[in-house]
Amino acid sequence: MVYTLREIADIVEGEVVGDDQVVIKGINSLENAMNKELSFFIDRRYRDGLNKTKAVALLVFKETDNFKGPQIVVPNPSLAYAKVASLFAPPEPDFSGISPAAEIHENSKIEPGASIYPMVYVGEEVFIAEDVILFPGVFIGDRVKIGAKTVIYPNVTILHDCLIGQEVTIHAGTVIGSDGFGFVRNGTANIKIPHNGIVRIDDHVEIGAGNTIDRATLGKTWIKRGVKTDNLIHIGHNVVIGEDTIIVAQAGISGSVHIGREVVIGGQVGISDHLKIGDRAMIGSQSGLAKSVAPGEVVSGTPSMPHRLWLKTSGLITRLPQFFDRLRRLEKKADELEKRIK
Repeated sequence: MVYTLREIADIVEGEVVGDDQVVIKGINSLENAMNKELSFFIDRRYRDGLNKTKAVALLVFKETDNFKGPQIVVPNPSLAYAKVASLFAPPEPDFSGISPAAEIHENSKIEPGASIYPMVYVGEEVFIAEDVILFPGVFIGDRVKIGAKTVIYPNVTILHDCLIGQEVTIHAGTVIGSDGFGFVRNGTANIKIPHNGIVRIDDHVEIGAGNTIDRATLGKTWIKRGVKTDNLIHIGHNVVIGEDTIIVAQAGISGSVHIGREVVIGGQVGISDHLKIGDRAMIGSQSGLAKSVAPGEVVSGTPSMPHRLWLKTSGLITRLPQFFDRLRRLEKKADELEKRIK
């Protein structure tokens, strides 16, 4: 695809400074951009790259004198970059129709336009809507329903009765609908609790690679519209995650946690069971939550605490040996003074 700078500016709702008829054939970083490629200046740490880049034009928040070519000034260069990158992104490859090497139960219904690669298994009474893409190695259990334009990458497992919405993306190796971790002690034995619920994933959700999303004990584990998860996320049984929440890599969410909308959960966060996290809360990376978080609150640390307090606390940790040595010296002096007084 080829666009003029004016066409791109209209798409990102930006203002062109300089020649708006420059031809753009792609987008790249400041360092790697070549002739006829657009780049972007978002982080001031990369200011030196403005004088060295071979990009023909820039996306910027504010016009810069360090780059001599035309510029598109936009309020949010990161958002503009995402829009422009999507223009040049290659389309999803698809298999024309249904491969004869796919195993599909005769009672399942597949709408026109679906692409099903070889080595896909589709169970009984499954519904697959139009323009769904199932890559090799995908397993779809009985009675699963998958909405239109959903893309499911290789080796994803979706177990029985789960519901997947429209325009969902599920990356490779993810398991949806496995049993939750539920056992009851009987003396020294652990008796398994059956998990008879489902997983429901709403429209426009993106699930990263290697996620595990457990089915509910009863009812549903529910991932609501617009949620985005990074790679290697665990979501326990009966968890509810509100709209447009973001969860970063290696986070673990225990059973029956309720997460509000537009929450941001950092990498390697651990959340204890049955907690509530309010709308638009933010959880710092590597935090351990043992209590609920109020709407809009920002917390960090283990155990979690207000983020500003955690910054002060973590700053003192490296000085603890120094404080300990000083305390011992003071204790020694106090003992000497006490002996003199006696």
